[in-house]
Amino acid sequence: MSSDSIDPSMLRKNAHSPSFFALQRASSGRQDLVDFCIPCNPYFPTPGMFSQLAGAMEQILKYYPSDADTIAAELCAVLGHNPQTVVMGNGSTELITWIDHLLVRESLATPIPTFGRWTDQPLETGKRVDMFQLHEMRGFEFDVDAFVHFVRTRGSRVAVICNPNNPDGGYVPRREVVRLLDLLIDLDLVVVDESFLDFVDAEPHTSVADEARIRPNAVVLKSLGKNFGLHGIRFGYMVANPALAQMVRSALPKWNLNSFAEVVVFLLREHGAEYRESLRLLARDRMMMAQQLAALPGLKVFPSQGNFIMVKLPDGRDGVALRDHLIAHHGVFVRECGNKLGSTSQFVRLVVRPQQDVQRLLIGLGSYLYGAASEAPPDNVVSPGHGWGETARPGGEQDAPGAGRFAEPHHPEPVPHEDFRAAI
Repeated sequence: MSSDSIDPSMLRKNAHSPSFFALQRASSGRQDLVDFCIPCNPYFPTPGMFSQLAGAMEQILKYYPSDADTIAAELCAVLGHNPQTVVMGNGSTELITWIDHLLVRESLATPIPTFGRWTDQPLETGKRVDMFQLHEMRGFEFDVDAFVHFVRTRGSRVAVICNPNNPDGGYVPRREVVRLLDLLIDLDLVVVDESFLDFVDAEPHTSVADEARIRPNAVVLKSLGKNFGLHGIRFGYMVANPALAQMVRSALPKWNLNSFAEVVVFLLREHGAEYRESLRLLARDRMMMAQQLAALPGLKVFPSQGNFIMVKLPDGRDGVALRDHLIAHHGVFVRECGNKLGSTSQFVRLVVRPQQDVQRLLIGLGSYLYGAASEAPPDNVVSPGHGWGETARPGGEQDAPGAGRFAEPHHPEPVPHEDFRAAI
C-alpha cells in the first residue's frame, strides 16, 4: 500500500476511531484493508448465512420490520429468556443512552480504562463519574473488594463493570460478579456489560443474566453485533427484572429495530452449531495470536478473554505512530488507546483475526518496532487450517496468555456450550 493512500490526519479527528467505510473512502475504495480495530467475529455468520441474507435483500430493504416486541419474543424463545425481562435496542449504545437517562440520577462509578460510552454518556448529561483506575502493574486485574470500597468512599449511586473488560480483555469469574451484586444490593443500579462474554472460555458458565432477572437493581447488557460479527445491523439487548425492563422498554420507539435485525434473529434458531464453532475457532486464534505477539521483543501482552488483545509498546514507541505506519504501509488498521480514560497511547488493542491477517500485522509491527526491511513473516507466524468442522487441537500444548485473571483452570480449547442458549 502506498504511503499516501490514506491521510493519517483523518484518524485523529474524533475520539472514536473512523468507520471502516470512512477508511475505504479515504483510500479510494481499496478492498485490502485488514481491520484489527473493530472487535468482530470473523467466523460468523457463515458464508451460507450471508447467501441467505443476500437472497432476501430486496424484501429486507423494501418492507417494514415487525415491531420490537415481536422480534424480542423470537430472540427470547431462542435464548430461553422471559420476554418481560428483555429489552432489545438499536445497538447496545442505544440502551446505554437510555439507561443513563432513565436510571442514573446523580453519579456512576466504573473502572477505567473501559468502554468509552460508560464514561462519556453520563458526563454528557451532567452526572458525576467516579473512575476506579485499573493498574498495569497488576495486569489491569479487577478486584471486587477494592471496587466496592471505592464506591462506598465516593458515595456512588450506580456501578458499572464490563466483563470481559474493553480494552484489556480482563475477565471476572461469575462467582465474583455475583458477589459484587450482593455487596452493592443497596445501590440504585448495578450494570454488568457482557458485550464480549460469549468469547470467554475460562469457565463454562459465565453470564449473570439469570441473576439480573430476579434482583431489584441489576442490569445485564448484551451486544449481538459483536458476538455475531454483524456490527452494521446495530442490535443488542438488556436483561433486568420486569419493572426495570418495562421502564426502559416504554421509552423506546415501537419500531426501533430494522428488518435486517429481524431476519438475523429468526435465522439464529437453525444456526446454533455454527455459532458455537465460531467461538471455538476464535478462542484458538486468540491463544495463537497471543503467543506470537508475546514472542516480539519488548512487546508486553495482557491476558484476554475477549476477541481482542491489548499490548503495551516498548518505551519510546507510540501507538499513534504505529497506527499511522500500519495503515499507510501495510493496510492494517489498529486501535491505539491514548484517548481512553485511564490509558495512554503506548497501549494498543488488537482484534483477534485469522492467521493470514495476523501475518500482515506481525510484519508491520516488526517493521515499526525494529526497522525490519524484510517483508517475510516473522519466524513465529504459523498457518493452521481454518476450515469449518476442523478437529480440536490435541491436548498437552503450552497455555498462552489469555486465561482469566483469577486462579481458574485454563482449557486449551473453549469449553463446549451445552446449547445455543448457554452460548449467548
